[in-house]
Amino acid sequence: MELGPPGGSGPAEPGPRLRGLRGADAAASASSLSRFGAEAGCRAPAVAAVLPAGGSGERMGVPTPKQFCPILERPLISYTLQALERVSWIKDIIVAVTRENMETMKGIIQRYQHKRISLVEAGVTRHRSIFNGLKALAEDQPNCRLSKPEVVIIHDAVRPFVEEDVLLKVVTAAQEHGASGAIRPLVSTVISPSADSCLDHSLERARYRASEMPQAFLFDVIYDAYQQCSDYDLEFGTECLHLALKYSHIKAKLVEGSPDLWKVTYKRDLYAAESIIKERISQKVCVVMDTKEDEEHVGHCLEEMLKTELNHVKVTSGQDLQQIILEQCYNFVCVNVMTSDFEETQRLLNMVEESNLSILYPVVVISVHFLDYESVPLGQKMEKVMQIREFAKEAKKRNILLSGLLIYFPQVENNRGLEEQKLRESLRQGTTIISALIKERNSGLIGQLLVA
Repeated sequence: MELGPPGGSGPAEPGPRLRGLRGADAAASASSLSRFGAEAGCRAPAVAAVLPAGGSGERMGVPTPKQFCPILERPLISYTLQALERVSWIKDIIVAVTRENMETMKGIIQRYQHKRISLVEAGVTRHRSIFNGLKALAEDQPNCRLSKPEVVIIHDAVRPFVEEDVLLKVVTAAQEHGASGAIRPLVSTVISPSADSCLDHSLERARYRASEMPQAFLFDVIYDAYQQCSDYDLEFGTECLHLALKYSHIKAKLVEGSPDLWKVTYKRDLYAAESIIKERISQKVCVVMDTKEDEEHVGHCLEEMLKTELNHVKVTSGQDLQQIILEQCYNFVCVNVMTSDFEETQRLLNMVEESNLSILYPVVVISVHFLDYESVPLGQKMEKVMQIREFAKEAKKRNILLSGLLIYFPQVENNRGLEEQKLRESLRQGTTIISALIKERNSGLIGQLLVA
């Protein structure tokens, strides 16, 4: 058994969120389990989590085990760890990985600044991996470096979208009933074939449910069950709730789970997971302007149009920028009008880099430049804006997806109405481009000059 890294039971939040999680938010997360426990008339239990991550990914049909397959250039298991780390009342997270993937897993922990993670060697089957994880938490094992929890969560390394509310439900149910698990309605009817591959019988779908993760147990209940398991159970079994029933005589409390508890199993699921992640991190956009005085400023016109394209647009001035970064915004539209060249954009890039914001997700920065052909020759302005290609090359190394957008709005002599119409049309085209860059997070457009 290999435990690590040292200090795995350190601060509650993952590395990049140490700056991003404000005191009030951290306190609310930490107290949620205590508050629920008080309402139920019981104390808050000590909680740990075990993630079996020793699978080979045979069903996915790729050489890389699915838990290490990249999504937005980041391993899938890192997203799952982040989801658990955000829950401050989970004290320790034990990950069971194969010996050949131990160094890979350590590298992931270091690169993405994961905290409270300990590693154990996986077994040859799922149940053996979970058992090894439980042993790391049991006080009866030699060289035990972790405290035995009262409740242990068992979750799959390839279910990255678990939320705190369902974790809280299964933990509190386990504290009361001894075992608990998330369930979902069956999508397809289950049938039983005969020996000659003909239909023997089918189950009434409305009476059955699909067992999902997470599941939670009183630690002594599930650990005792695993200690009593037969070799057959450990070799061919998959359902932890059944072990608790069979060996500890505990009937698990079943909790309705959310639709996003699905398991990444096949290659197509990676694309679905990527789509979900893109959608989630595209919900907030920060528009940074070098002026906020003039309400008719073209930047404000752009902001209003963005609100019709995107679900949520948060506007900030330069003075508020640090707070926006702390609130984990991953999309920035930087409007350069009053300052020369890329002064405002460069300041933004420096702040994003210093914050370590791009460690977990790629940050999209779109540098918008307006050109009135009467004040600056088009060739001169385009030459300056083309410099963004060089900025983009360096930014990409830090996982920052930088693009430049030049919005050209010619003045129309003696016809202000037509001039405003042309400007709004340019802004509308620019908004469509910005929306696509944010939603798709397509690195192929980095540094490309876009002219509306």
